[in-house]
Amino acid sequence: MKVKLYFGKEEAIKKSGIGKALIHQKQALELNNISYTTDKRDIEYDILHINTIWLDSIKVIRSARKANKKVIYHAHSTEEDFRNSFMFSNLLSGCFKRWIVYLYSKADYVLTPTPYSKRLLEAYPINVPIKDISNGVDLEQFKPDIEQMNAFSKKYSIKQDDILIISVGWLFQRKGFDTFVEVAKQLPNYKFMWFGDVKLSNPTKEIKHIINHLPNNVILPGYVDSYLLKGAYGRCNIFFFPSREETEGIVVLEALSCKTQVVLRDIPVFADWLEDSVHCYKGNSVNDFVTIINSLVDNSKNPTIEKGYEIAKARELSKIGTKLRDVYQTVLEKE
Repeated sequence: MKVKLYFGKEEAIKKSGIGKALIHQKQALELNNISYTTDKRDIEYDILHINTIWLDSIKVIRSARKANKKVIYHAHSTEEDFRNSFMFSNLLSGCFKRWIVYLYSKADYVLTPTPYSKRLLEAYPINVPIKDISNGVDLEQFKPDIEQMNAFSKKYSIKQDDILIISVGWLFQRKGFDTFVEVAKQLPNYKFMWFGDVKLSNPTKEIKHIINHLPNNVILPGYVDSYLLKGAYGRCNIFFFPSREETEGIVVLEALSCKTQVVLRDIPVFADWLEDSVHCYKGNSVNDFVTIINSLVDNSKNPTIEKGYEIAKARELSKIGTKLRDVYQTVLEKE
């Protein structure tokens, strides 16, 4: 079998979770000796595994169908995680849902990262089999070493005794950037860093106001390379991800893989695979998060790092590749 991994507008997505999904899919297939191509001109393939929802997707799917190829759509997006993101996203969310339903329905099979996102899609008018398979994580890559941590600390003047809380993602309300800053205001003796491209986040009026009035203990380094980011995961005391909606949250898997203490908002996407006080800590409000972070810093809460790492191990890329191969074989055998 040969699979065509299709990602439209790679430059536009490379700093996003979908950009990381491209890297992960290639590695997962390589680890399982599955032949694949990312060459958009390549017509010698058996399955189109398409990941993006730009206008070019229709042309690519039509071309595959004309050549009697099988089509798998990887549903990284839902209406729910489209809302409360960039400017005008709520206004456009209904149109967005109709568009993705149209696209996903063109496939023989739909993949999505979590049981939660699978349940959302099953409630849409999509008459195609849907299966959840994690995006996975590269355990060998996300294993920060002392050089990476030292390089990070030197670049951002992080002292040995600084308490550091980080997060990673677009600067969206959906991602909980507003909550992150509110928690930082309540904990002025700790340093908070949010990694993500400010300009490409296309922030709303509310988020722009927050950015323009940051407390002194909040740092926005922007988008950084993976070397520095791994150093941040390794050096920080807590990875704090107050997102209100996700289809999975690849950065959570990265933090777990780096053996970082994780604190999350208690939302449905994490309910199936991350247990509160076992794999991470969960909260629902600014006061919850302040209490949890203080309790972790003063050691009155037990760390969940080792149990969290077990979750990352279960989603190691070679295991993800095995699951993808099973789906590919199922689709090829389908009449």
